Amino acid sequence: METKEIRAAYVDTVFELAAKNSNIVVLEADLMSCTNTGNFKKAYPDRFYNMGIAEANMIGVAAGLSAVGKIPFAATFACFATRRAYDQFFISANYAKLNVKLIGTDPGVTAAFNGGTHMPFEDLALMRAIPHLTIVEPSDAFSAAALVKEAAEVYGCVYIRFPRKPVPVLYTANDTFRFGKAKVFKSGKDICFVALGSLMVNESLKAREILAGEGIDAGVIDVLSLKPIDAETILAEANKVKAVISAENHQINNGLGSAVAEVLSENGFKGKFGRIGIRDEFGEVGTQDYLTKRFGLDAESLAKKARELLKSTTSP
Repeated sequence: METKEIRAAYVDTVFELAAKNSNIVVLEADLMSCTNTGNFKKAYPDRFYNMGIAEANMIGVAAGLSAVGKIPFAATFACFATRRAYDQFFISANYAKLNVKLIGTDPGVTAAFNGGTHMPFEDLALMRAIPHLTIVEPSDAFSAAALVKEAAEVYGCVYIRFPRKPVPVLYTANDTFRFGKAKVFKSGKDICFVALGSLMVNESLKAREILAGEGIDAGVIDVLSLKPIDAETILAEANKVKAVISAENHQINNGLGSAVAEVLSENGFKGKFGRIGIRDEFGEVGTQDYLTKRFGLDAESLAKKARELLKSTTSP
């Protein structure tokens, strides 16, 4: 399967936007080699700001730039973008109704060898609590490019999380993406996976194939936009099946699982619901494949949960 880096799509798109709009600026917390924005600095030295390892200050500067009409894209590891700079992003950017685009890289187990200190399992929970903040997680390079463009075009703060390493290509340049709209890969008759992010969308697609070999028809939704969430699409697919499973590279509390549970419970869904995600644990060092299995995010864990839910729907 063809793979591409989401970070490359991010940088290429910001370059494209900057060539057309002189208000586009880029801020980094001394991680240019990780985000690959070094070439942007060479092309637009007067529109690039390396704030050093001072993430909270970076957000404050981004807010100031936004206040004078700039469109700042500020990037760092997701753990620092959220945990370390939360108050600044909450007050200086969101409460002030400014226009800061915050990029958080290496979410969840994709932090791999950087270990538990750099492995944000709670970033979505934190960001989801901020009023009016848009939260998106592209699942491949094409969805990333489109969502970055929309972030630049729409006024307001946006949090975009994505892994740095190559991920499978799921879409084409002709596909369209918008905040608040999910994509349905497959509709199912028995169960539906509601997944967020490249890792969990791809594991859900693998789980679908496993279950198909057992005569179980599973659907897969790529959420893409956690906030606003596409309740209409989720409900439409949920009402075709007996059970729904949320799948996220994040704590099961207060992220996608909670958002989907709210959508289903508030709209009278009668089927079973289960959550796949991190279960109240800290991260650790390891390969992404090891960590995916270690924390039960892999395709077989998804398939196992699907079997359990479907079995419970038929139990007396």
